[in-house]
Amino acid sequence: MTFGTVTLNDGNTMPTIAYGTGSKWKWKSVVEFVATAIDCGFSHIDTAQQYQTEPDVGQAIRESGLSRSDFFVTTKFGGGEVQEEFNKSLNGLGLKQVDLYLIHFPTPRIVGEKGVAGTWLELEKIRNSGRARSIGVSNFQLSHLETVAEISTVTPAVNQIHLHPYNYSEMKPVLEYCAKHSIVVEAYSSLDPITKFPGGPVDVPLAAAAARRGASMVQALFLWVHAKGVVIVTTSSTRKHMEEYLAVGDLEPLSDAEVAAIDEAGKGGPPVATAAMLARLRLRHLRRARTELSVVVLGLLLLVLGLWKLQVFGRSGMRCI
Repeated sequence: MTFGTVTLNDGNTMPTIAYGTGSKWKWKSVVEFVATAIDCGFSHIDTAQQYQTEPDVGQAIRESGLSRSDFFVTTKFGGGEVQEEFNKSLNGLGLKQVDLYLIHFPTPRIVGEKGVAGTWLELEKIRNSGRARSIGVSNFQLSHLETVAEISTVTPAVNQIHLHPYNYSEMKPVLEYCAKHSIVVEAYSSLDPITKFPGGPVDVPLAAAAARRGASMVQALFLWVHAKGVVIVTTSSTRKHMEEYLAVGDLEPLSDAEVAAIDEAGKGGPPVATAAMLARLRLRHLRRARTELSVVVLGLLLLVLGLWKLQVFGRSGMRCI
């Protein structure tokens, strides 16, 4: 079951595991992490306008010494004027073409006045221009997919969604719709049952499946994602974990009974948040908020300083150098 490729509905192929450079790495350089992922064997790199990691991804690809054709690069539209923002993404990546371009979210903040339908039609123009080999969506529910179907001449090739055993029942209609229309599903944050909700009911069947293979629970969870026919999008800053993820491709697939046991356990939802879990989440959000606030404050200080210099030196007839 070595990780291979999946054929999209437009005939292009896509690797079935991707290294993500998502919001976890916002405000941080990911050049080293992406370079390590490439060295470990990842060829599918996932980024986005909102992540602010496109330049780092481009740098890591250029410095790898590998050919552009060795990579599958995904990025996402995050708001603004579609054509303009797409060109910014290409420039940031240092590429003439991306392999996959997605609408990141179907929210008003992202799609703006054009809405889901109008934004999708702009992506079709990008695909027709040859600057994106494939186009798709992310975080789309049934209503959003149906809106696209009503006006599109190109069916989305991919829908990237948040998927794990605890929300599988909720997301099943989306999975079924995508299967019916040959839309490949990608899953991000599939490790949430382990990283955010440890000690929940899915731990038991995951641990059993892992033990039978001499694998980790993380690997067993990725085997579950793979069993659903879903592409894995994951991330890490350490080589050890990157190699652990890629090794899933060499493990024995889950049996139907094992998949069913994980599905059943997931129906109960994640465990009730403990005080410790809530404290960890609050601390994580607080640290992120402080970082973002610091950047905003610094920007405002620089703006005020610039205006002050302009006012003082302008009045005195002196020139600010």
